[in-house]
Amino acid sequence: MTWRKLIRIVIKAAIFFTICNLLWIPVSAFDLWGRVSIYNTVVPGRGRLPYGENPAESYNLSLTSIPAMLASHEINRPKAEDEFRVVVIGDSSTWGWLLEHDQTVAAQLEALGYMSEDGRRVEVYNLGYPGMSLVKDVIILYAATQQHQVHADAVIWLVTAQSFPESQQVELPIVQNNHWLASRATYEYESFWHGNIPDPPSPRMFDSRFVQSTSILDSTLVGRRREIADWIRLQVYGFAWVATDVDQAFSDEITLRQSDFEADTSWFNYDQSQSLTDLAFDPFEDAGRWSSRIPLLIVNEPIYISSGENSDVRYNSFYPRWAYDQYLELLSNEMQGRNYLDLWDAIPPDEFTDTPVHLTPEGTRMLAERIGAELESIGVVRR
Repeated sequence: MTWRKLIRIVIKAAIFFTICNLLWIPVSAFDLWGRVSIYNTVVPGRGRLPYGENPAESYNLSLTSIPAMLASHEINRPKAEDEFRVVVIGDSSTWGWLLEHDQTVAAQLEALGYMSEDGRRVEVYNLGYPGMSLVKDVIILYAATQQHQVHADAVIWLVTAQSFPESQQVELPIVQNNHWLASRATYEYESFWHGNIPDPPSPRMFDSRFVQSTSILDSTLVGRRREIADWIRLQVYGFAWVATDVDQAFSDEITLRQSDFEADTSWFNYDQSQSLTDLAFDPFEDAGRWSSRIPLLIVNEPIYISSGENSDVRYNSFYPRWAYDQYLELLSNEMQGRNYLDLWDAIPPDEFTDTPVHLTPEGTRMLAERIGAELESIGVVRR
């Protein structure tokens, strides 16, 4: 091979590589590549959104591409004519931390065998995702129902006080890396997108924790190589997941939730002399704007109530009593006129595992039964 011929090959390869990167920019801008998946075709869809701290053992991993996550989920399959589709969103307790995928609140609610009022069978889909943030929940619900055109017939949203502080809303990588979705899913970002900046502007609009694309390179194959590699790994793990039915790595020993505490009354940046009136309630309005035609049930999820040392000061390691009691009052007032179920003290303390919100399979069954009964009472489902 002559030097001249070698140079021509190198130049052609460079041109081809450049063209591929340029063609990828519009695909990358709307995450179109993430919608391609072997799930629901070659292998079944997953029962919960991808999340994993130890991919090699759980055949699962955490991504930042919400379209790729939804494409791997069973909710992405076509909706049957006789199906009444219920979507459940929330934090790690909803996702099912330390639970098998058939022990989650969504799975156990579906196992109760409900039908819709018009006789369709109820199928419940778990779109919970670990992490405390209401904006995170809204983004996932928006991406599923508005962008992936998932036709939900009802939504159940499990919340707890830990998800309400403003400091939590953009704390998670899944939120920080999806500013484009946040711009459309929430009112304040949508207003900012159209130039309608309120006075005073919300600090969340300008949160520096959002990952912003600052150059064309960020949208090329090179710039998105980490996300693309994670997407490929998720497809490959699908075969191991189908073969083993494993999607979460369990430790041999579980450290139970704390029962004894210091006499500490602080909660995030608040102290006992402050009011919690600046908690983030606006995501409820965001969800209501584009899901107003279907029932939305908001559930204040159960928490562990300790009887140990300084339990007169703190309910648990998450919540000092003054903060949680004030949250309960504020949430109750906010929920006037909405479908709301308060189950904060509904589950016995022995049914909590490693945190004040993670439940045992039995505790999750009890929670599912209470939610099912509420859906019956508001006329969404029947036996």
